[in-house]
Amino acid sequence: MSTAYYALFHSLARECADLLVGTGDTRSDPAWVQVYRALEHGIAKNSCKAAATKPFPNGVLSFADTFVTMQEERHRADYDPEARFARPDVLVLIDNCEQAIRDLLAAPRSDRKAFAVWVLFQKKR
Repeated sequence: MSTAYYALFHSLARECADLLVGTGDTRSDPAWVQVYRALEHGIAKNSCKAAATKPFPNGVLSFADTFVTMQEERHRADYDPEARFARPDVLVLIDNCEQAIRDLLAAPRSDRKAFAVWVLFQKKR
C-alpha cells in the first residue's frame, strides 16, 4: 500500500518540479530539487480534496481523488495493526494509481502547471 501511494506522491513531486523548473540540461538542479522536496503530504492531500471545487479537467480531478484515497489507505496500512488487505483489492488500488498517473500526465500542460501550484502553495488569507 505504501509503495503505491509513494508512486503517486513522487510522480506528483516530479511533475511539479518539471513543470515549474524545467527538464533537461538547462534546468537548475538545485531549484528542481527544492521544488521536488517542497511537496508536503498534508498540504497536498488537503489541496487534492479541495480540487473538486476548482475548474481542473477530469484527469487532474481523477488524480486528486486517487491521491486522497491512497494516502488514507497508506495510513491505515502503516498505522492500524488490525488492518487487513485482500490481494485482489490491493491490485485494484495499484491499477487505480497507475491510471491516475496516466490521467494526470494526459491533462493539458497549463492545467498540470496550475495543479502543481495548487498542491505546493497554501493560499494566504
